[in-house]
Amino acid sequence: MAILASGTAFAHGVDDNTRSFLQLNTGVQFVPFLYIGAKHMITGYDHILFLIGVIFFLFKSKDVLLYVSLFTLGHSITLMTGVLANIQVNAYLIDAIIGLSVLYKGFDNLGGFKRVLGFQPNTKAMVLIFGLFHGFGLATKLQEFHIPEEGLLTNLIAFNIGVEMGQFAALAIVLILIAAWRHSSSFKRFATMTNAGLMACGVMLTGFQLTGYFAG
Repeated sequence: MAILASGTAFAHGVDDNTRSFLQLNTGVQFVPFLYIGAKHMITGYDHILFLIGVIFFLFKSKDVLLYVSLFTLGHSITLMTGVLANIQVNAYLIDAIIGLSVLYKGFDNLGGFKRVLGFQPNTKAMVLIFGLFHGFGLATKLQEFHIPEEGLLTNLIAFNIGVEMGQFAALAIVLILIAAWRHSSSFKRFATMTNAGLMACGVMLTGFQLTGYFAG
């Protein structure tokens, strides 16, 4: 993660070809936006880290579906609304909050709220709330390219579907790995190390974005 953080394409990096397409496309481009959405979610490791924390201790498929659906609902609302209504949010600050969401989830999974603060936040509500912030993170990236109005709604829908496809692919792999490790005697130690790692990544992500905000 430290190596990834040092790159210029930090969490929401967009390659030159994608950048050119987003800026120059005209009309409905459903499949390309579908692909860009999926690619963006898979390479947007701040989103993936948060979702890893969300599903880490979920044992039932219905619980995984519920929490991922809450996250999807949240980021879909703000992604679509942010772009269509041209709601401007500082990209550094919104990505700092996304970093805090990763820190929060690792801390929550380690029982930190109960041990340190003596209470447990509503996990479903927090996933939905942070989903809203993650959606604004996606929206601010798209807004940078001033996508043409023609076909915008359809293209946004395609992008959002692509995000869900990328999210599903990434989580499927994570779920398989966690399920396989869950039966190992080392799982408890692995779980502690992983969630401590999420906290460390959350601090790093937040610090990087706040540095960019205050230095900008």
